[in-house]
Amino acid sequence: RKGWQSRMNEIKKWSLECRAKDAVEVLNKRKFDAHYADTAEDAKKMVEKMLPEGAEIAVGGSVTLQKTGILDLIKSPKYKFIDRFTNKSWEEELHKYRLGFLSDVFVTGSNAITMDGQIVNIDCTGNRVGCIGFGPKKVIVVVGANKIVADAAEGIKRAKSVAPMNSKRIHHNNPCDETCRCEDCTGEMRVCNVISIIDGCYKFPGRISVVVVGEELGF
Repeated sequence: RKGWQSRMNEIKKWSLECRAKDAVEVLNKRKFDAHYADTAEDAKKMVEKMLPEGAEIAVGGSVTLQKTGILDLIKSPKYKFIDRFTNKSWEEELHKYRLGFLSDVFVTGSNAITMDGQIVNIDCTGNRVGCIGFGPKKVIVVVGANKIVADAAEGIKRAKSVAPMNSKRIHHNNPCDETCRCEDCTGEMRVCNVISIIDGCYKFPGRISVVVVGEELGF
């Protein structure tokens, strides 16, 4: 039994690795700066090499950044972290979101990347997708191979399918928090307000680095 399970894990890892490397190749053709990382620890080391010491860094809300330890890395004294997580008011939080647009580096996860070479996300407020598209001098997207999809339509479908988990994670108390499915809600705390598809990095080649990890990470 143990040998069988080990073999199944090896095959699953091989599948994730193949998909990740294929995605990296396509992303680089679309002028992203894409890299393959075999493990979460490898991804953390790769991101650390991309971060200039003393850089002002903002982040998007991301389970992947937490799981890989990248968020803890960014919080170190080596960098000037725009801490969006400690705020006394909603106005202060919004101010930090706006500061992110002027940061040296914006680091985030992603809801999906496609085999067409696109980055697909759905946001509540829009600061994350806004910063990916324009603003920060450098963007680093870290994504597990479990988030690789065929095309943008599948990416949007995937993002909506995990939205209930993200809503529940950040205590937004939407209807999907109870049903675990999209209810197309209309409340202020709706998490599916802004859809973004980054179709290429041709205007600023290499501005967006994408680290694709051969593991399952995040929602």
